Amino acid sequence: MKWEKSDISPEQVKNLSSKYGCDLLTASILVRRHLVSGSDIRYFLEDDPRHLLNPFELPGAEDAVERILAAKEEGEKILVFGDRDVDGVSGAALLTGFFDSIEMDVTTRLPQGDEPYGLSIKAIDEFAAADGTLIITADCGISSTAEVLYAAELGIDVIITDHHNPQEEVPKALAIVNPKLAGSKYPNKDLAGCAVAYKLVSALRFALKSEIYGQEMCLLNTRPLNDSWVVEIAKLRNLVVVATLTETIVPGAVGIGQTRLPAFLEGQQILAWDATLQKRTLAKIFGNGVEINMMDISGEIGKEIPSIAGKSLVRIKELSRIARYQDADVSELDVFVYLFSFFVKQRAKLFGEDDAQDLQLVCIGTIADIMPLLGENRIIVKRGLRSLMEKPRPGLSDLLFKLDLAGKKIGASDVSWNVCPVINAAGRMGNPRKAIDMLMEKDPRKRDILAGDLIKMNEERKKIGEDSWAIAEPCAAANMEAFQNKLAVAYSSSIPRGVTGIMANRLTSRFKVPSLVAFVGETTTVASLRSARGYNLRLLLEPLDDLFIDWGGHNFAAGFSILNENWEPLLARLKDAAANIDFDNARDEETLTVDAELPLSYLGPDIFTLVDRFEPYGEGNSALTFVAKDMRITDISLMGKPDAKHVKLNLDTGKHKWPAVYWQAAEKVKRDFDLGDQVDLVFKVTRNRFKGHESPQLIVDDLRRSNA
Repeated sequence: MKWEKSDISPEQVKNLSSKYGCDLLTASILVRRHLVSGSDIRYFLEDDPRHLLNPFELPGAEDAVERILAAKEEGEKILVFGDRDVDGVSGAALLTGFFDSIEMDVTTRLPQGDEPYGLSIKAIDEFAAADGTLIITADCGISSTAEVLYAAELGIDVIITDHHNPQEEVPKALAIVNPKLAGSKYPNKDLAGCAVAYKLVSALRFALKSEIYGQEMCLLNTRPLNDSWVVEIAKLRNLVVVATLTETIVPGAVGIGQTRLPAFLEGQQILAWDATLQKRTLAKIFGNGVEINMMDISGEIGKEIPSIAGKSLVRIKELSRIARYQDADVSELDVFVYLFSFFVKQRAKLFGEDDAQDLQLVCIGTIADIMPLLGENRIIVKRGLRSLMEKPRPGLSDLLFKLDLAGKKIGASDVSWNVCPVINAAGRMGNPRKAIDMLMEKDPRKRDILAGDLIKMNEERKKIGEDSWAIAEPCAAANMEAFQNKLAVAYSSSIPRGVTGIMANRLTSRFKVPSLVAFVGETTTVASLRSARGYNLRLLLEPLDDLFIDWGGHNFAAGFSILNENWEPLLARLKDAAANIDFDNARDEETLTVDAELPLSYLGPDIFTLVDRFEPYGEGNSALTFVAKDMRITDISLMGKPDAKHVKLNLDTGKHKWPAVYWQAAEKVKRDFDLGDQVDLVFKVTRNRFKGHESPQLIVDDLRRSNA
């Protein structure tokens, strides 16, 4: 294997360390991972919820809020329709729980048994028969064009919350809340479906708790510039800057009527930081006859944030943590906007216990749907994990207890390997209702039974998965040549549709190419696809759109359904399309990318401070990988059943001794290394948890004798 530690600029590392107040090793890792903009770095160094993006920046958010508030006012019946996977179940539970908490008439529905993905005509008919008037989707709906149109014909409005890629034609819903919608300016396109639902709930909380919801207001500031003055104004609606105005004026040169200020400020509530000073400055610019009514907000904000009370915006700008993460120059008006936004959120108490409980669900759904753990997703997962450890919500607390995770430190990997598969099992086994019932049930005894049922279902799912793998793996292997060795394809009536995604994942790992696994039913075939080596699945599926009943998903995980009569034509066209699959930009699978070389003196308990800083690890943020040299092997043992394939090592740094595990390396003992050798190694630093005990441990990626 090739060990690759990219060269970086020492000057850039020093500048980054100085600007953001982090140590040089942290700064070097950020630079080596190409995390050099303030907008990226803030999410590695901060976890305060005020760094989360404003939900009203999402397209359709305010329209959705208005319709839901109207439904609450009129006592309408609403239906939350979710997907059957962890992301959909989490989003549906979150929405249902919130609507229930504000006493709305809400029911929940998920696809059961062999029902297809997404909103169905059957579900709409049954809801219409019950006099329902509003459907809100969770993690689905963006491809339900015909179903949304049908609902409208029955007098039912639909609000879509989804994160899947929109197709060329989107449903004519009352509102679509999706960061990937054409024209969306929302900075984070990688929200999970449950995170989009969470953003809608956050917007609703703001609407219900904040006195400024739906109002426009202007923040005004003046500042000197040589022999002139700059008048800056930001117009806000729901804390989103919807317009700005900057006028540079020489005192006495023009009257206020000759500027754009009157038209911009007409009918607006105007807020200022030190209104007396601002009025005095405006009089200096335009003369004493000019009077602009404005309210001084600095005192109120100072009460909420005592550390900035009595300070000027110039001084606050120098002290501001948020301002330092802005890559462009920050003005006093920018600081004013940040302060006002934080003040409003703080006063409305938006980040209370209810929000923390919701973030547990969003955290789990984000991890399960393999969303990149970058940007605001990091804060969502960090705070969700913290809340999950401190006070797990009902349902999750029962599940954690049965999984022996209650009261323990829980990381993203624990959620990924232990919690997500159990919740997912309900949908894969055709009964996602069990999962959402566990999350929503108020009776502790019933929740306990439901949590046990989910664990049993997961064991059944594992057995079905192994049986299906025995079909899928040889089928794909036999088809590889027909698909140019660039696409793994397996299909059978004996592969249950609930495990096609799992099988596609396993085929991707096995063959290192994109994979397609299909369940062939009596009249239709349903398939799941997973990508490999950076290939965008849309490039494969879009040209085949004419054959599908429906299709959708993400760039790297997708699915479709197709009539059986179109299956053979599809396979024929896929064989031709496979030749055009291009992996030229894929990363070399045999290269180990190293984040930093550690002197042996760094390999002590304090190394976990660095490792924990970059948590949570997952998609888009792999675990830190280090290289260290001249460690001595003081003990070797083999482990594994029935065959001892793995190696357990003890490594001596001179000051500290580290236990280490080297997977699939038994045949390398005595050949590549032996007891007493001085070795260089590439490794990850982890905590090993066994029978309630936690101990430090290294996971070895590669190892060679020193100076070899």
